[in-house]
Amino acid sequence: MVPHAALNLAPLFVPSGKSMPHIIHARVTASVTELKRNPMGTMAAGQGAAVAILNHNAPAFYCVPAAAYEAMLNMIEDAELNAIADARMNSPEIAVTLDDL
Repeated sequence: MVPHAALNLAPLFVPSGKSMPHIIHARVTASVTELKRNPMGTMAAGQGAAVAILNHNAPAFYCVPAAAYEAMLNMIEDAELNAIADARMNSPEIAVTLDDL
C-alpha cells in the first residue's frame, strides 16, 4: 500500500504554448503515444505515483497504480466516516443492553 504522504503532490504549472497553462497533479508526465508504445514502462516511470498523460501538451487523464488508487479510496472513505462521526458527535446517547439488540 502507498503511504498517504506519497499522494501529497504539489501541482506543477505547465505552460502549453498558445493555449492556457495547465496545472499538472503529477511529477511524471507522458504523451498518449508514449503510453500506447510502452504502457508498463510509462507506469514504472511514476515510481508508484500517478503519471499525467498529455494529449497535445494538455493533461488528458492520470494513470494511477493500483496501490495508489486503493490508498486514495481509503482516504476518501476515512474522510466520509469522519464527517459522519463529526455530525453525530453531539447526538444524545441512548442506553442499550445486549438483550435489547
